[in-house]
Amino acid sequence: MIGLTKPQAREFLLAKQGLLGGCRFKGKEGAYAYIRQAGCIQFDPVDVCGKNAELTLQSRVKGFKKSMLAELLYEDRRLVDYADKELSIWPVEDWPYFAPYRERSRALGKSFAGLDELEREALEYVRKNGPVSSDTLPVEGEIFWHSSMHWSGNWHRSSQAARSVLEQLYTDGTLVIHHKNGSRKFYDLAERHLDLALLSAPNPCADDDEPLCWRALRRIGAVGLLWNKSSPAFLGTGMNAEKRRRIFTELEGSGMILSAMVEGIKTPFFYLAGDDALMRAVLDGTVDRKRRMEFIAPLDPLLWDKALITALWDFRYSWEIYTPASKRQYGHYTLPILWGEEFIGRVEAAADRKTSTLRVKNVWLEPGVRPTAKLKNALEGTVRRFAAFNECGNIEICDGTGLFA
Repeated sequence: MIGLTKPQAREFLLAKQGLLGGCRFKGKEGAYAYIRQAGCIQFDPVDVCGKNAELTLQSRVKGFKKSMLAELLYEDRRLVDYADKELSIWPVEDWPYFAPYRERSRALGKSFAGLDELEREALEYVRKNGPVSSDTLPVEGEIFWHSSMHWSGNWHRSSQAARSVLEQLYTDGTLVIHHKNGSRKFYDLAERHLDLALLSAPNPCADDDEPLCWRALRRIGAVGLLWNKSSPAFLGTGMNAEKRRRIFTELEGSGMILSAMVEGIKTPFFYLAGDDALMRAVLDGTVDRKRRMEFIAPLDPLLWDKALITALWDFRYSWEIYTPASKRQYGHYTLPILWGEEFIGRVEAAADRKTSTLRVKNVWLEPGVRPTAKLKNALEGTVRRFAAFNECGNIEICDGTGLFA
């Protein structure tokens, strides 16, 4: 077990994430490479200044455009949007690992009488007419999905049935998302877009522990440095505390993960054995530490475990989009500002697509961060890049930000 100072732990995390030094990821191939490294990035449909997945990529990938992600998903079919850590985007090559998830979905679907007939109607229509959304699928009825994960419903004309049947077939793996028009999803047959050998590939995991090991390695690699404790980073893995302890012990014993202690923190951290060269470079002081400023997505893999961020940076971030306005400390949709190896504050910006204007509503600096000329210049440059990412030709600095005066 190695020992790290907090600055070394921060440096390792940021270098692993591609957020420190020169941009390691570039263009569409860079976007794909980062998603492969992370395993998955979270999708969220809210689009104030870019959707979460796009925001995740713009902070790491030089020259990233939103169209690149759409191409990787719906033209190249190298990525899929599907469940993992909540709604996620991940490499299509991982499809076989989600076979148990699809099997559970099909089993639950069978528990609702009448769903089979609706599915047959929907599939027949899609085969004849191509991609459909819930608005264009002529299926009648109403279906309710309860938290108990069982279907129930009353039958009468409603668009709810179309939406529910499409979602069920999508979760089953029979349909995939063909494209999106805004937040509207259009579905088509998976067999039309994914390789048939991939669709029929068996679950590669031989026993119950193998998928847990695969998921644990995936999440540790996504964050870079994780502790063996309850963490939002493990959402969707199916691991409770007992399973997580067993899996971590197994992975460490096999040499697939390595441990590290960080000064002032009693809980050990773990990182992938494949990242040991990077760890040694951090310890040797040979990592590229070129400072750059980035706006970080609310659901960025770096922020999956906010307690970890607080422990290493003493930076407390909360996504306040669902917080009542009267109780917000900052803004509706704020992004952490990373400058070099430090979180220096938050920015709230919104893109007005009608006027092609990025509005910077406010900037909050962390206590002790001085608004030097160098910081202001870096912030102005980052705002210009962020406006270009949002395809905004105009920038409006709202009253009250102060930093741009």
